[in-house]
Amino acid sequence: MKPAPRSNIATLAALGCALALLSAAAVHYFFSHGYLLWYGDAEAHLNSARRLVDCATSKYGQIGTVWLPLPHFATAPFAAVDAWWRTGIAAAFPSAVCFVAGGLFLFAATRRIFDSTAAAFAAVSLAALNPNLLYLQSTSMTESYFYAEITAVLYCTITGRVTLAALATVAATLTRYEGWFLIPFVTLFFATRKPKSAILYAAIASLGPLYWFGHNWFLTGDPLDFYRGPYSPRAIQRGEPYPGLHNAPLAWLYYRTAVTLCSGPGLALMAIAGTVVALARRAFWPMLLLALPPIFYLWSMYSSGGTPIHVPGLWPDSYYNTRYGLAALPFLALASASLVTAVPNRIRAIVAVLIVIAGTIHWVAYPGPENWITWKESEHNSTGRRVWTTQAADYLRVHYRPGVGVLSSGGDDLFGIYRLAGIPLRETFSVDNGLPWEAAVRRPDLYLTQGWAVAKRGDLVEQAVVRSGRYRLIRTIEEKYEPTIEIYKLTGDLK
Repeated sequence: MKPAPRSNIATLAALGCALALLSAAAVHYFFSHGYLLWYGDAEAHLNSARRLVDCATSKYGQIGTVWLPLPHFATAPFAAVDAWWRTGIAAAFPSAVCFVAGGLFLFAATRRIFDSTAAAFAAVSLAALNPNLLYLQSTSMTESYFYAEITAVLYCTITGRVTLAALATVAATLTRYEGWFLIPFVTLFFATRKPKSAILYAAIASLGPLYWFGHNWFLTGDPLDFYRGPYSPRAIQRGEPYPGLHNAPLAWLYYRTAVTLCSGPGLALMAIAGTVVALARRAFWPMLLLALPPIFYLWSMYSSGGTPIHVPGLWPDSYYNTRYGLAALPFLALASASLVTAVPNRIRAIVAVLIVIAGTIHWVAYPGPENWITWKESEHNSTGRRVWTTQAADYLRVHYRPGVGVLSSGGDDLFGIYRLAGIPLRETFSVDNGLPWEAAVRRPDLYLTQGWAVAKRGDLVEQAVVRSGRYRLIRTIEEKYEPTIEIYKLTGDLK
């Protein structure tokens, strides 16, 4: 492999610096306004990473069985720093690196596909200036990880780097389940060129899913626990009405709406024309690869019930998983950038600027986070949770004494209480601690010894402390549309 031309290296270095500055500015904005952990999943991802380095029992068991582990592994070293964990900034470091890497891979791939630096700048600008992506890359959400991984797969496939493409796919399969969806298509891509390459790719890329099957079997005895277990999306959604389930037109309507809300109407419209141009330029594989994540969500919405999307303006007029629409952003950016190639070389730079303006003007016309659907979803769905989290944390911060321990209900949203209160997670005892926790809640007379308990009314923890007869209800926190939080303190003698 020949070394990259000096001009290419300088261009990539300058672009990397620009992306890093943009990312840092976004992180500073969202951090200074206290938005980093408004998503319930952001709180949960951060605390899952923290438990890998701060837990009373087996740290390997803290990986869990549903959420894929790579983002948690990447965040764990930063979450080990108490101040970074408590403020939520820990997750921004690896997530921002992925944002920059994704932009560089998209730039390099687009320039290679269309042989146009102007088109490459247009593509990366359309993606990088999207405020929804900028918000999520500032948090512990996983979108920026997958953005880097799929653009890396794109670049490695079009340049024939089989092993690197496989390693990028492994990373994708350990980040989001749509990464699994890539494997058969990329295998076929390499098979049409060199069968031995396809075998090598498939052998390496499959290591991610194979590891996850084995991991689930090791922890639960069921290799498909992530898919059909009690904490799987299917189990959570079971029995609830779900737009798009077994209704292809409705699934398309909801996902298309989410895509438009995430990307902005200008980019979505340009991409329609851009797709025609890209296909005319025979960019079949890049367009197919980047279309696979949106296709995965449409298929999942229609067939399985595991990826519900609710958007404002459509029943039930709420916000839920709107960020899934962001999976189409690389496709839209590449398709729109192809329009640059439809004009003569001498005016391509001007057209690239006009395309970026057309694709981002919506965010200029409607500034402010209330117009960014991912931020709005996090704000809308966290209002009550932030209230009871703060109230419970304020109480425990004053009254809890280190070392006595807290029996905690399941659900990573509750761990926000301990993060805010400054209670190390190794002093908490929850379902994530496995069999010892099960023993404590089922036989509290024998195994329940923690000095405090935080429960959601009606759950196993509340039942256990009431049955023990040794705890007194100290504080009840009630918020409309939210679970009732109960704080108990040990008052009786241990048997």
